[in-house]
Amino acid sequence: MKMKMWLRKPVLSLNRDVGALNLLPQELSATQKEPLGDVYMENLTRSVQQIDGESSRKTRQLNEESMGVDTIVLSQEDNPIKQVTQDHNRLESAENKENMKNLKAVEPLESSIQAETKQEIQKPSKKEPAKTKSDQPNEHVLADNRVRYLKDQLIRARVYLSLSATRTDAQFNKELRLRMKEVQRALGDATKDADLPKNAYDKLKAMDQTLAKGKQLQDDCTAVVKKLRAIIHSTEEQVRVHQKQALFLTHLTAKTVPKGLHCLPLRLSADYYSLNSSAQQFLNQENLDDPNLFHYALFSDNVLATAVVVNSTITSAKHPSKHVFHIVTDKLNYAAMRMWFLANPPGKATIQVQNIDEFTWLNASYSPVLKQLASQNMIDYYFKTHKGAESDSNLKFRNPKYLSMMNHLRFYLPEIFPKLRKVVFLDDDIVVQKDLSGLWSIDLKGKVNGAVETCGENFHRFDRYLNFSNPIIAKNFDPRACGWAYGMNIFDLEEWKKQNITEVYHSWQTLNHGRQLWKLGTLPPGLITFWNRVYPLEKSWHVLGLGYNPSVSQREIERAAVIHYNGNLKPWLEIGIPKFRSYWNRYADYDQVYMRDCNMSP
Repeated sequence: MKMKMWLRKPVLSLNRDVGALNLLPQELSATQKEPLGDVYMENLTRSVQQIDGESSRKTRQLNEESMGVDTIVLSQEDNPIKQVTQDHNRLESAENKENMKNLKAVEPLESSIQAETKQEIQKPSKKEPAKTKSDQPNEHVLADNRVRYLKDQLIRARVYLSLSATRTDAQFNKELRLRMKEVQRALGDATKDADLPKNAYDKLKAMDQTLAKGKQLQDDCTAVVKKLRAIIHSTEEQVRVHQKQALFLTHLTAKTVPKGLHCLPLRLSADYYSLNSSAQQFLNQENLDDPNLFHYALFSDNVLATAVVVNSTITSAKHPSKHVFHIVTDKLNYAAMRMWFLANPPGKATIQVQNIDEFTWLNASYSPVLKQLASQNMIDYYFKTHKGAESDSNLKFRNPKYLSMMNHLRFYLPEIFPKLRKVVFLDDDIVVQKDLSGLWSIDLKGKVNGAVETCGENFHRFDRYLNFSNPIIAKNFDPRACGWAYGMNIFDLEEWKKQNITEVYHSWQTLNHGRQLWKLGTLPPGLITFWNRVYPLEKSWHVLGLGYNPSVSQREIERAAVIHYNGNLKPWLEIGIPKFRSYWNRYADYDQVYMRDCNMSP
């Protein structure tokens, strides 16, 4: 009896690590968040950077962005990272306590299988009976118990194959390998008991009989324990490797352009240049400088995403004719952007499309960030492979989008719109669900920026984005100060000019020449530039996380004026979170001729 218990202990100890993986979503849903605004990809990166610490943050960060990643990022219900990467020392220190827990945990599993056997003998023509009341406390353990038990059998079989006492017995070895093949065939790709073939129980029973022989042959419990620990260590290393691969592939996928999105601007550009000059002009251009209308600033090189933002805003507006959209794009997409809105005019609203290269005032002598982005040092940082690049685990900052001045146009709103009093800034990965005209009537109380704060978690505070080991940052800012979100902001341009915000931005960019105060992106300099100049908006104005967090509640989404797909899982990519795509797809006109020509579909 003693030998039987010792042999069961290591097997069940491993079963604990494997079986408990399905409990991960409960913690993941509570902790899985992501930094907002332009740093949304960073949470994935930090999972590698902190591979041996802070398991809750590590779990949150891989999902994603998270945490997820559905095809690439693990789903909430299958994420193995947290359970497999438990601290090894903690495992050893808790070993004695866990032995008894594991023995108790598996008893319902074995008894359930035995009970099913009796019932199958008595009633072979009927399905498995429903769980009794006595089973209810262990319902989460017993769910799909045959699949789990078969997987445990395979693990136990591999242990016996590697032990000297059983490995030298040729007859047992042959029989065990045969049983393993049978169990593997029966198990296949099954994830629940209903997927198993009818003969699965016969294979399970035969494997149990063979494993019982192994117990009799193997009497060295120490060897079994060592082998199980070696398996755990090997699994941890495999998870680390796969975690890094998932991180890299997620960033790679997020930066790629789907075939349809590549085709669309090409066809639009070709048609635009075939038009005569008069047909290339938009209507209602007299509204562009009218301060009494509702003006939106949208900077993007993604034609389809921009179209969805405009379409959703107009559809939700009470008075579409009073809304004016100022779109700025790059020279590569300028013709395509204009052609889309010429072919699909936004009702009575006004559209303006500008080319950033036509802003002659925006040059390196005026903007320090433009000078930095054009420096050889910055180009090397992005495009050259060297030891420094390999050691920098924060892949988010290797995204070449940060070399684009388009990301920094948000700091030059008064220069772009000199005659306007207020403007709403929109990212291109948002969907508007309610009328936004109420934003212009909000009294910002002397503040420059109206934004939704993001203080729900510790990692949304200033110390998450800024380098507080630098004395300049430590002296001027509070590490626990609340962050806020870019993506839907109301800016008071008159207060902006009074408080000389652009010059404040320039001064901090000059100080950050060597990236000592923050890495890259626009949210960190935004937090600094608008320090003590942000008016907090009610949270329902702007709900974030649909590009990384599958646990965003439907109630929050339905109440939101704007939903934001910040994260890697953009709705126009295949890796987008499926249950959130419908909110975006309803404003994408897939029946439009250009969309059909490029074979684009929901």
